[in-house]
Amino acid sequence: MRDLTRPELIKPTACTALATAMLCLPRLSLWTTRVYPIWYLDAIIFTGSFVLWGFVFAWHSKYMKRPLFTFDMKEGGFAFATVAGLTVAVLLHIFIDPLARRATPEDFPANLEQWLAAGLFTLSLSQLFLVFAPFAWSMRLFKQRTIAFVLTVLFGLAVFVLKTRRAPTPLSPALFGTLLLTRFIMEMLAVGIYLRGGVLPTLWLGFLVHLHFWPG
Repeated sequence: MRDLTRPELIKPTACTALATAMLCLPRLSLWTTRVYPIWYLDAIIFTGSFVLWGFVFAWHSKYMKRPLFTFDMKEGGFAFATVAGLTVAVLLHIFIDPLARRATPEDFPANLEQWLAAGLFTLSLSQLFLVFAPFAWSMRLFKQRTIAFVLTVLFGLAVFVLKTRRAPTPLSPALFGTLLLTRFIMEMLAVGIYLRGGVLPTLWLGFLVHLHFWPG
């Protein structure tokens, strides 16, 4: 755990956590039913993301032997992310969204402002919480890529199941199974691309997939 307190990691961790908190502000401002003030909620996000980014900065490069942020195209991360992201976005828009909109309309942005806010929140915090941090933690614990890959995917599925259980309207078994399979594929793609190219192509994948939420 001494890796988390290395002085050279404190500054990039704090700066990235601050960026995460700032990018989450638009989503918080649109949360009309919030009980606590925005500054308090954003402070919680900053604190939590500081810990999560600490995991990532401390353990990704140490155990993966690869840089966390890189534009290197040799691994094909960006090319694969582009093809995969656009394919998934189109398939979701055609086959899944019409069913999901009727079951969970609150998950779909009603206008461009909501779409941008949701996209910034997803890219800045959701990817960190569902992919980057759990993978780094699993690598620190088991030091095996395959185990870390599996555990990260299972964690994403567990979060999805917990979210659906708290939905105001229960999903039908068929829709739940379809959405669970979709989330499984998305988690596999995200973690796989993260292994190939680090943070940036994974965020690019997330942005392309988020296009299927475009308000129409």
